[in-house]
Amino acid sequence: MRKIILLITCMFGISVFSQIKVLKNESLVEIGKDNSVGLYKKEDKFTINYQDLNTSNLNTIRSFSFQNLDSDVSGLYKLLMDGFISTPDENIILELPNDIIELHYEKNYGQPTVQFIQYINKNRKYVGKSQFLTRKQIDKVFGKTNGKSAMYEKPATMHQINGTKSANQASTASPSSNNGSKNKKSKK
Repeated sequence: MRKIILLITCMFGISVFSQIKVLKNESLVEIGKDNSVGLYKKEDKFTINYQDLNTSNLNTIRSFSFQNLDSDVSGLYKLLMDGFISTPDENIILELPNDIIELHYEKNYGQPTVQFIQYINKNRKYVGKSQFLTRKQIDKVFGKTNGKSAMYEKPATMHQINGTKSANQASTASPSSNNGSKNKKSKK
């Protein structure tokens, strides 16, 4: 009986000090998706996922991420749309924090299309390629058809300026001394 109690005590002690910890689940919001290419938002970071056609395993999903500083998501959308209007002669090269992305334009069946070419970790040896996307598919990916594009077009509500909080938070501060002097004058 002692051995059984000792064994149960040891098992309970091990489970209390386990290495697995439950973390807060942060939500990933889908902005738009078409076939195997999608745009997602997590907090202030945007990610484009795509099925890599450059590998023999068609189940390989790749992604590249960036933050929406200076309306970068809207800027990328505009850059993609401008390429449909006047097709560039060479690939457009974009440098992201972790990757290099090329926008490759080509006509397929007489229709202009664009393909994301990703140099993973800025290394030209590791290349991922998305499917070719039409203008309508880019609209879907960037949430223009479902109205979710407003999620990245909204300006930020809180800014840090010279170490002080912005005017949005100033309304919660205590009344200034000027307001108090106006109240004294109104009592006379």
